[in-house]
Amino acid sequence: MSEPKFGPCEPQPRDINILANALRKEGIVTDNRMLSGGGPITSDHREINPTTGQQKGYIVLTPEERAKGFVRPVRRIYLHKTCGTTTTMSEDIAETYARQPDFYDGTFCVSCRKHLPLAEFVWDGTDETVGS
Repeated sequence: MSEPKFGPCEPQPRDINILANALRKEGIVTDNRMLSGGGPITSDHREINPTTGQQKGYIVLTPEERAKGFVRPVRRIYLHKTCGTTTTMSEDIAETYARQPDFYDGTFCVSCRKHLPLAEFVWDGTDETVGS
C-alpha cells in the first residue's frame, strides 16, 4: 500500500501532531475538554472561592465533542434533595451532562454552597438522579 500524497499547502500528519502537542503543552487544547466558558484548563481551576463555595473553573466537553449528540436530554436545573433548593447550571455544563452523564461525580448546591455527590440531586421535576 502506498503512502498518501499531500499537496504543498496541505498540513502533513506529522505537522498536525506537532501543533496539537504544542497546544496541549500550553494548556490551550486538552483533548476534548476545556473550562466552562471556553478557557483552557488551568492548574488552579479547582481553587474554591470562599465567598461562593464554587471552583475557579469547571471542566466541560468542548463544543465539538458536545455537537456529536446527546444521550440524555439537556437539563439545566436540578434539586438538592437534602435542602430542597434548585440550582441552575450553565449551558455548556448541562450539555456535558447530556453528552456524557458520568462525566462528573458531584455537583454544586447554591444553598449549601458546597460540592456534593450526585446521588443527593435529582433533575428538577423528576425523580431521576443527576448524572444517571
